[in-house]
Amino acid sequence: MKYAKQLSLRTIPGWSEHYIDYRKLKKYLKDAFAERENASRSDTENDQIMLNEAVDKFRKMLVIELEKVNRHYEKIEVEASASLGELNSRWHKGLSQEEQDQWRKDMTELLQTLEYLHEFANTNITGFQKILKKFDRTFYKTSTTSERDEISQQVQSNLRTTLHSEPEIVITNASGLYNLTCIPSRTSTASPSSNLNRYSFTPIGKDLWALVTTYSFVTSERDEALLSRGRQIWRKHVPLSPAATPSLQDLSSLNVEDASIPTMTSLDLDVLPNGIISLLWVILAEDGLGLPLKAPVMVAKGVKPGPVVGLTAALHGNELNGIPLIHRLMSQELDCTALHGIVVAVPVANIPGYLASQRTFSDGTDLNRVMPGKRNGTTSQVYAFNLIDRIVSKMDYLLDLHTASKGRANSLYVRANMVHEETRWMARLQNPQIIVHNTSPDGSLRGAAMERGIPAITVEIGDPSKFQKRFVRNALQG
Repeated sequence: MKYAKQLSLRTIPGWSEHYIDYRKLKKYLKDAFAERENASRSDTENDQIMLNEAVDKFRKMLVIELEKVNRHYEKIEVEASASLGELNSRWHKGLSQEEQDQWRKDMTELLQTLEYLHEFANTNITGFQKILKKFDRTFYKTSTTSERDEISQQVQSNLRTTLHSEPEIVITNASGLYNLTCIPSRTSTASPSSNLNRYSFTPIGKDLWALVTTYSFVTSERDEALLSRGRQIWRKHVPLSPAATPSLQDLSSLNVEDASIPTMTSLDLDVLPNGIISLLWVILAEDGLGLPLKAPVMVAKGVKPGPVVGLTAALHGNELNGIPLIHRLMSQELDCTALHGIVVAVPVANIPGYLASQRTFSDGTDLNRVMPGKRNGTTSQVYAFNLIDRIVSKMDYLLDLHTASKGRANSLYVRANMVHEETRWMARLQNPQIIVHNTSPDGSLRGAAMERGIPAITVEIGDPSKFQKRFVRNALQG
């Protein structure tokens, strides 16, 4: 995928005008150097002038883009710093429930803004690295060694006049509980060989990169410091791992022989009690003997209204890491007495495949390629249809948990449609190592959910046929 397209997918809604205009810079490089390449090379002096002018104009355009990005970065950062101080000083034990709810809402929005700011900075850093790499390639194709030396001296001279000092910014909250002394906005002279530089720039590219690193959005860690502090304040007032719901202390209650677990023909959330975790079976099909094929379902129903968030695991029967993730989420992380909404989890979506330790259904069908199934079809098609109709259709959001296929090693990554606003946000919330942008493949559970208007993403968690605590732990944070 072209980088300009990647950039558009990573752009935060409402902030698009503040990003690097990568297409404009790229077009200028193409047009300016193409004009020079097509011109007569017989007039050496005029040729050098054209080259000087092209490079100088590119540098000026680069500065305009840098200033634009930096202004937005510093504006949001200063506003967020003030908001963080205000929110920290606002909290006290005497707050009413309504005031506490409003505080949590405001803090959630602030943390989202700080996460956006961090992503905004990193995306633009990559954009400037990419355009300078393109400048290097274009410039070297259309210049001689002597021309490069002269241009390098010119760029260095311009760079010295561009660099200047401004007072450093000190961010202090209203109550004085923390003080973040920040890197000066534009006084950094970070070496192009520092870890910010992922490319091997040519000498002129390094000079231009030195210019880029004078801007605070590139070298400052203020956004990370504010985000870290915001999360500390959040954890202080809103525990991330509340005590387990007493009704699910013993996961042995999931034993398939336990007759006390009710069976439903379709998931009915309205009949389930609030404030506890309910365990049940949902019938999805019949096997060759006419016996019911039942999927286990765990429902954490909060005491206050909210969305229905769904999780499915082991749709491929040998992809196991989602199973302990769901068990741990339900037994250790969720407190139904403080939950807004409902969490519906299907720890094993492909029962026959799981029991046979195989990826596919009992007839060899890949369930993630036949969705949404058929009401009257083969057993696997009926099973797929009822999984969607009887369980998934009750959800407002879906996270489908998978692992790599057999014979492959995997990381923690997400597949999502990054053009879709809700799935883009869901993907970012997972804090994965990688986000793969793609539309849902035909026949997939994610695709079938999206067709029903249910925002859905796929979370890939490590390798198949094994339980990996590290991946489960990291995925659980999302």
